[in-house]
Amino acid sequence: MSFERELEAARRIAFQAAELALEHQRRGVTAEVKPDDSPVTSADRACERLIASALEENFPEDGLLGEEGARKKSRSGRRWIIDPIDGTRDFVRGNPLWGVLIALEDRGEVAAGVVHLPLLSQTCWAARGCGAFRNGKRLCVSSVADPSRAVLSVNALTRIQDRRFSRNLIDFIGRFWSFRCLGGTPDAMMLAAGENDVWVEPAVSPWDLAAPQVILEEAGAKFFSFSGERTIYGGNAVACNPALEPLLRQYFAGDSRELG
Repeated sequence: MSFERELEAARRIAFQAAELALEHQRRGVTAEVKPDDSPVTSADRACERLIASALEENFPEDGLLGEEGARKKSRSGRRWIIDPIDGTRDFVRGNPLWGVLIALEDRGEVAAGVVHLPLLSQTCWAARGCGAFRNGKRLCVSSVADPSRAVLSVNALTRIQDRRFSRNLIDFIGRFWSFRCLGGTPDAMMLAAGENDVWVEPAVSPWDLAAPQVILEEAGAKFFSFSGERTIYGGNAVACNPALEPLLRQYFAGDSRELG
């Protein structure tokens, strides 16, 4: 199944949501702090309402799960997973590293996804078995096998002090050719394009991972949680090209728990 209709709708809705977010940004936005210490703005909420309403209109039998509270039970076995503004900290500060994420989960498997990064002029999408694309060009991960020639990205460095792997992270980073991090989804899309080789997310939610997961895997990446499971519900994630998978699995083995 190609999910062409679903992807077309998701791309269109993501563009509409990005335009609405930019309107809010031009007027000025102030962030509130949610209980999990993440920021939220009126733009996040307005964009989620737009996305949820449009998806409900186009796919009334499908369920919804949104970061800002959108919830609807599925009558079809399918559910849309929404991050209306991924990278709210970037959005509030006026830098271009934010985007709109929309994914379709079909019976527990993310089947299709769209990542729209409006200020980077990038739209990425994928459906299971149909490949991954950025602005219409097919995406493919790199084949770099030697970490001394590979580029590593680790997001959320401000939130890793309680992770077991943090104790020797600097030594691990030193094994790589370069360390680069734009912060989350942009790095994931660079991995899908072969522009970096490893992406690590130490603290993350399903709506942050759903759309990137299908795009990464359709581009040839390996995707797993610190505990080694292929899931968007583990609270963390690692993605890499296949050649580097054994190294990454070995590094995170036994480090899936927080320090006591």
